Amino acid sequence: MDQLKERIAGEIAMADSPGSAMKKWRELFGLSQMEFAKELKIAASTISDYESNRRLSPGVVVIKRFVETLFKIDEERGGALIRGLENTSGEKKGEGSPPYMIKDFTTPIGGADFNRIIEGRILVNLNYLDNTKLFGFTMLDSIRVILEMSPQEYPKLFGTTTERAFIFDNVSTGRSPMVVIRVAPIKPKVVVIQGVSNVDKLAVKLAQVERLPLIVTKLGMDEIAERLMKV
Repeated sequence: MDQLKERIAGEIAMADSPGSAMKKWRELFGLSQMEFAKELKIAASTISDYESNRRLSPGVVVIKRFVETLFKIDEERGGALIRGLENTSGEKKGEGSPPYMIKDFTTPIGGADFNRIIEGRILVNLNYLDNTKLFGFTMLDSIRVILEMSPQEYPKLFGTTTERAFIFDNVSTGRSPMVVIRVAPIKPKVVVIQGVSNVDKLAVKLAQVERLPLIVTKLGMDEIAERLMKV
């Protein structure tokens, strides 16, 4: 656990935008600014000022308190998110490989056709899907992207075009993929979550705010890739 705390604190301290990094982790842990401010015993406006970079970058004491409070809250909730982050960050499989794979279609396809191919179930924003053309897709290991990539690196996930679907693997509730989307400077056109039956309410809310079609599918990642590579 201490290693994970150090990793989060280090990311915030070294980030070009510490406030954006703080916001990413707060949202990943499922906390509103008001809830988090109450736990920290500070004004919600102070959290907002840090995250909007209106306040000077936080010092070591502030970052330590920030991280400790995140962990305290999650432990009080049962510690599921911490366990998931620890288990994933400790894996050696695939070490050295990027946490994503980018592929483009030879011919763009409509959002409805894409959803049919992956046997998806649309949770929100069906109307946007109907009017979407996709030129490719990116498959992402959700937790590895959170742990290994800074927000400034997220444009790498788009390859040559933003007109693409993000397909997330290694997901427990769907919260972490939408946090990635929320803090990214540019957005995909469609978000797919693989292998999750009950999607976190915060994930659905974030998809609504971002006006993104949010889709779930039971197909395995290999099957999804095989089908889409034929397009």
